[in-house]
Amino acid sequence: MKHLSLAAVLILAGHSVAAAQSCEKNFKATGVPLVTPVYFKTWQDFPKLKPEAALQRLARGVAAEGFSGIEINKELGTIEAYQDTAGSGRLQTLRVVARKRGAGTRIDAMFDIQVGQVATKQVVQEGLCNIIRSAVD
Repeated sequence: MKHLSLAAVLILAGHSVAAAQSCEKNFKATGVPLVTPVYFKTWQDFPKLKPEAALQRLARGVAAEGFSGIEINKELGTIEAYQDTAGSGRLQTLRVVARKRGAGTRIDAMFDIQVGQVATKQVVQEGLCNIIRSAVD
């Protein structure tokens, strides 16, 4: 009986960990490269992180990923920034939002590229998830 209840606890603990979604699993891209704007989005929950504490770390993560024009709005819990990787003056925009969710924080990251620009999903996913994880680094 003791072994059965221990097994049940382990199964339930594993289930709750599996229910927590990672940044990579939440990643989505919409749009048609070169034809329409492409929107990349992902998010992750951090159970015991305060939004205010995350915001400054997130801004450093945004800078580390090569973004410029970083603007932090503490009142809204947002960071906006841009990149001009092609040197064309056509900017790619980034928005990161840290908002209270229960006792923790949900962080959303959105990256948009304009018509005629391309970015691989893998590179964008890695960059956005690096930014999101910077909230706890």
